[in-house]
Amino acid sequence: MVRQGPIPAFVHSLVEYLAGALLIATPLLLDYSSGAAKAVLIVLGVLVLFLVATTTSTMSLINQVPLSMHIVFDYVIAAVMIASPFLFSFSGESTPTAVFLAGGVLWLLLSIGTRYKKEEHPPRGTPKREQRAVRAATPPDADETRGAPERLRPAPDALPSDSIPEFEPPPAPRD
Repeated sequence: MVRQGPIPAFVHSLVEYLAGALLIATPLLLDYSSGAAKAVLIVLGVLVLFLVATTTSTMSLINQVPLSMHIVFDYVIAAVMIASPFLFSFSGESTPTAVFLAGGVLWLLLSIGTRYKKEEHPPRGTPKREQRAVRAATPPDADETRGAPERLRPAPDALPSDSIPEFEPPPAPRD
């Protein structure tokens, strides 16, 4: 289970759209002497835009990439950004190195701080007896017991007597 942070998934998606465009525009706005830094930023920007546009979320254009894969890619993108100056040999240039390291750290913080899914469970720390009391107070719905094993179905005597149809034997055959 992924830990849930304070940043809503909607905001995460907006930031990713903006970051993808910024990653593509940064090497064009700042004059990098390293061609590798320019290429890596543009490729990462295109990948980020593709990822956010195809993930199953409210802000996507095509719902294809599962959310769990998006989360993995977010961490991979952060790691690639942090490692790029050293992998592609432009760590001697201060501007692109600073951009990559700061971008990678910010991407990691965004990924850690995002609330990807809505809460489906009671908050941690809720006593078990309170959880059981809430479950016991809500009667099972008739649709929930359909198809359930016999031991999980409510006993017939627990049902109101007016809801149980009377048994009528079939008519006797005529000779």
